[in-house]
Amino acid sequence: MTQWKSIALACAMCSSLGHTAVDSGGFAPEFEPAYTEVPVESIQEFVQIYGLVKENYVDEQNDQHLFQLAIQGMVAGLDNYSRYLSAQDYTQLIQYTEGEIATVDFELEYHQQHQQWVIAGLDRNADSTKQGLRNGVTVFKIDDQELKNLNQDQVNALLTGPIASNLNLQLASNSQQLKIVRSKKIDTAIQSQMLPNQVLVLKVQVFQQDTANEIKNIIEQYAADAPKAVLIDLRNNPGGLLSAAVETADLFLDQGLIVVTKSRVEGEQQFQALPSHEFSNLKLGVLINQRSASAAEVFTAAMKAHKRAWVMGEKSYGKGMVQKLFPLSNGAALQMTVAHYYTPNGQMIEGVGIQPNQSYAMQLGMNEQHYLERVAELLLAH
Repeated sequence: MTQWKSIALACAMCSSLGHTAVDSGGFAPEFEPAYTEVPVESIQEFVQIYGLVKENYVDEQNDQHLFQLAIQGMVAGLDNYSRYLSAQDYTQLIQYTEGEIATVDFELEYHQQHQQWVIAGLDRNADSTKQGLRNGVTVFKIDDQELKNLNQDQVNALLTGPIASNLNLQLASNSQQLKIVRSKKIDTAIQSQMLPNQVLVLKVQVFQQDTANEIKNIIEQYAADAPKAVLIDLRNNPGGLLSAAVETADLFLDQGLIVVTKSRVEGEQQFQALPSHEFSNLKLGVLINQRSASAAEVFTAAMKAHKRAWVMGEKSYGKGMVQKLFPLSNGAALQMTVAHYYTPNGQMIEGVGIQPNQSYAMQLGMNEQHYLERVAELLLAH
């Protein structure tokens, strides 16, 4: 798999989904900035505005903070995915790719009578309790996403992110936002279960370095049970390492194009499946929803394009822009969009998403196990 170590990739998700991850191949420790000429008029305008802010803003601002704001604004203004990472943010991002994923110290449950999401399972000594939260309190929004029409999986996905990262909680439509820290670590190991109809379900929460090997080992462990099919559940999977998605796709393909990246700097790169027939006769399904994104979409698109798997669920998120990390000398880093990726059919994923072969969304209040069993039946019937 050494051919994939040079993939300079791939941010898992945009900030609106609360998840971010990059391929280790995307690091640029030897990065040397190329200095280009900046128009004199632009420098003069910047200096003028800087002076006006420094002298007239209502609260005094130090020089370092103003320059940080200028850098953040320049990078964030490029697109929804590029951003300046402080040293702390950069560390959290690396932790995420290594499995350091967390949620908050409480749960959200849907109150059917009032049709609202309420806080539950909050311990009286928890950090969120010290911030004034209580069990039974309603929650209106998480990070500007209204919860009213979301199901349990979608709400849980909003609560999840890199360990020690923050989310903004709004209790009512007219209340101030509270900043809550994700401090409760989540096990990111692939969850497996054999359904009564002999369909093996593998829940992949994020694509990480060893995902392909984990999937391979689990399928081999269940071989004696003779599964009729394998269902890869990628609901709420924000992506992760593109190289891991490529390696996972390669498990089920014996040839063919998996994904193409196109970059202004590095040109076009194609990633092909290596010859292998290990799982070629295994019936395969993929389950996605509106929060399946990035590397999860790459895997799904490859399976669908080669008619290797029957894709079910909802249209995916549509995140197909490739980020690269540029570490800086002060411990911070730039996470910047450097390429787009395309499906084997030559279609962009960005802003489009992957349409399932068979639409079947999980309805509000629907039992999770019943939904999985129904999806498994659809897979076997295909």
